[in-house]
Amino acid sequence: MTISAPESAVRTVELTVSGMTCAACSARVERTLNKLDGVRASVNYATERATVQVPEALDDDVLIERVRKSGYTAEIRGEEDPDIGFARVRDLRRRLVVAALLAIPLGNLSITLALVPRLRFPGWELLCLALAVPVVFWSALPFHRATLRNLRHRSSSMDTLVSLGVLSSFAWSAWSAFAGGTEPGYWIGFGPTAAGADAIYLDVAAGVTTFLLAGRYFESRSRRSAAGLLAALDALAAKDVRVLRDGVERMVPVGELAVGDLFVVKPGESIAADGVVRNGLSTVDVSAVTGEPVPAEVATGDRVVGASVNRDGRLVVRATAVGTHTQLAQMTALAERAQARKAAVQRLVDRVCAVFVPAVLGVAALTLAVWLLGGAPAREGFAAAVAVLIIACPCALGLATPTALMAGVGRGAQLGILIKGPDALEASRTVDTVVLDKTGTVTTGKMTVTACRPADGFTRGELLRFAGAVEAGSEHAIAAAVVAAARAELPDLPPVEGFGALPGLGAKGEVEGQEVLVGNARLFAERGIAVPDDFTAEDGTTSILVAVDGGLAGQLAIRDVVKPSARAAVEALHALGLRTVLLTGDNEAAARVVADEIGVSDVRAGVLPAEKAAVIEELRAGGARVAMVGDGINDGPALATADLGMAMAHGSDIAVRSADMVLVREDLRVVPDAIRLADRTLRIIRGNLAWAFGYNVAAIPLAALGLLNPLIAGAAMSLSSVLVVSNSLRLKDFRRAA
Repeated sequence: MTISAPESAVRTVELTVSGMTCAACSARVERTLNKLDGVRASVNYATERATVQVPEALDDDVLIERVRKSGYTAEIRGEEDPDIGFARVRDLRRRLVVAALLAIPLGNLSITLALVPRLRFPGWELLCLALAVPVVFWSALPFHRATLRNLRHRSSSMDTLVSLGVLSSFAWSAWSAFAGGTEPGYWIGFGPTAAGADAIYLDVAAGVTTFLLAGRYFESRSRRSAAGLLAALDALAAKDVRVLRDGVERMVPVGELAVGDLFVVKPGESIAADGVVRNGLSTVDVSAVTGEPVPAEVATGDRVVGASVNRDGRLVVRATAVGTHTQLAQMTALAERAQARKAAVQRLVDRVCAVFVPAVLGVAALTLAVWLLGGAPAREGFAAAVAVLIIACPCALGLATPTALMAGVGRGAQLGILIKGPDALEASRTVDTVVLDKTGTVTTGKMTVTACRPADGFTRGELLRFAGAVEAGSEHAIAAAVVAAARAELPDLPPVEGFGALPGLGAKGEVEGQEVLVGNARLFAERGIAVPDDFTAEDGTTSILVAVDGGLAGQLAIRDVVKPSARAAVEALHALGLRTVLLTGDNEAAARVVADEIGVSDVRAGVLPAEKAAVIEELRAGGARVAMVGDGINDGPALATADLGMAMAHGSDIAVRSADMVLVREDLRVVPDAIRLADRTLRIIRGNLAWAFGYNVAAIPLAALGLLNPLIAGAAMSLSSVLVVSNSLRLKDFRRAA
C-alpha cells in the first residue's frame, strides 16, 4: 500500500529527461517515477521535462537512478548542459548525412548488379556490404537502442520494426553473399531470376534508415523549439532586483524578493515582479504584457506587472506577486501545459504501428514455424520469415509524412507560410474558429496620425511643425508617430530649445521663440489651458493636444491603423466557413472600431495574457477547434494553447517559437491560404499512408508463402516510394486564393 506524504512535507523537483523517442517513452518514465512512495510525476515529451512532487526526505538521486534504470537519463533542471538539446540534434544530423551519402551509391550498385549479372565483378557483394555496415550499425543505432529498451519493458514500437527489418535485411544479404546466393529466386512464381539477386535487400536497409532518420531529425528540431519557447519566456524575467530596505537600495537576486517588499526600478530596467507603484511617475512599455504599442502611463497607486520595461522616470514599487504567482510565470506555465497537451496527440504513423508492429512480428514467427513444421529446409523457412520482416519494413510509411511535409513546406515557403510539423496539419483539418490578435496582426502595430485639427488662428502646417519639432526630442511611440506625420508634409522641422520630457503627460520645448506644450488632457488641465468640449478623442484613437504660448493650437488624433489586407482576409476565412474572433488587450471602444472595419462581430477586449489563453480554452471547451493568429510576446501562451497556432514572422521570438505555423508574408490573406495548404497537405499525407499501409498488407502474404523474390520486392518497394513521392509533389500545384 502506498501512503502519500503530508502536503507540507512535499516539494517539487524538475528534471530534464533525455533519450525519449515517442510519447510512449514519456508515459513509461511517468509510470516508473509514480511507483515510488509519495511521488507524483508528470512528464512532458515535447519539452523533455518532468515535474515531480516528492517527499522532503526523498533524495533527488533516487529519482535520477529510477529514470536511468528505465532506460533513459535525467538531470536536475538547471544543472544540465545548456547545449545538450543542440548536441542531440547535431548527432542525428551526422547520422543522417552518413546514411544518405552511403545509401545513394549502395542503392545504385546493389540494384544494378543484381539485375544485370554481366556487370558484376569479383567481390561486388563485399563492397555492397562494406557500404552498408556504417549505415546499419552506426546511423541506425538510435533505432537499435530503442528496440533494446522496448524489449526490456516487453513492448514494441515503430523502432522495433525498423531495427528488426534493417538488421534482418543486412543479415540475409550477408548470408546470400557468403553462403546462400547460388540458387535462383522467383518473380512471384513466374520464372527464375539471376543467382545472387538477394543482395538487393541492402538498399532497403539503407533507404529505410535514411528516410526515418530524416523524420527523427526534423522531429527533434521541433521538440527543441518547443523547449526553446519556455526558455525564451524565462529569459524575460529580471534576474536581479533593487530592494529598498531601511531607505537603502540593495541589489539582490530576484528569488529573494518577497510580497510586500519595496523595490526600485530605474529607467531602462525591467520590472522584477507584479506590484503597485508607491512613488514615481513614468511610462512603462507593456508590450510584453498586453501587446499594445503605446507605453502605459503610471503614477502612484497604479499597478505594474513583471517583465514590462520602465521607460523614463524612477519608480518605487511594492511587490504584490512574486515567483510563480507573477503574470510572466503564469504565462510560462500556460505555455508548458499547452505543449504537454499537444505532445499527447499521437501521429497517425504511431497509431498504425501500435497495431501493425506486433502483427508483423507475429506473422514472421508464424511463417517460420509453418515452414519448418511443413518439412521445408531451414533456409527456405528462414528466407520466408525474413522476407515478411523486410517487406513490412515501413519504407513507404517513413516516406509518407516527410515527403509531403517537404513538398508542403516548400510550397508554403514560396507563399510566405512555414509549417513546423504534422501537429499543425492534423489540427488544421477540423479548425472552425480563427482568433485574431488585434495589435500587430490585424493592425500595423505602429501608431499613425489619422487626423489633424488646428484651432482657430493656426494652420495644419503650423500645428504639425510645432508638434513635430518638440516630439523630435522624445523616444515615445506617440512622439514617433507625430514626427513621422510632420516630416511627411514638411521638408524641415525647426530646432527645439529647452526640451523637457514630462513623464506620463507629454513634452515641452521652445520652438522659434514660442513655448510649446504637447501632451494629454491631464497635462493641459494641470497647466490651466482651456480645451473646448468638441476637442475630444474619437473612439479607438489617442488625442494629443498642442499649445503655443499658453493657448490651444490644435489636436492630433493617433491610432494603430488596420492593415489593408485585413478585411479581405476575414472575408476569405468566412468563405471557408470559419468563425472569426478579435482578441485584444486594448479597450472595448478601440477594439470595436477595428472589428467593424474588418467585418468581425465577436470581440474580446481588455484581455490580459493569461486571460488570452483562457479565452482559447473557453472556446475549445465549447466544442470549437481554434486557430490563433498573433505576433506578440503576450500571445505566446494563447498560440501554444490553441489547436493551431499561427504567428506573424515579424512578431516576437516567443510568438514564433510557440506557433505551429509562421506566416512570413505581411499580407494577412496568408492566414486562409495557410489553412487551405495545411488541409491539403494533410490529405496528401493520409493518402500516402493509406497506399503505403495497403502495399505492406498486400505484400506480406506473398512473402509468407515464399513467392516474393528479393528482386521484385525491391522493385515493388521502389515503386511504392515513387508513388508516394509523386503524390506529395502534387502540392507544388497549390495556388493562393484569388
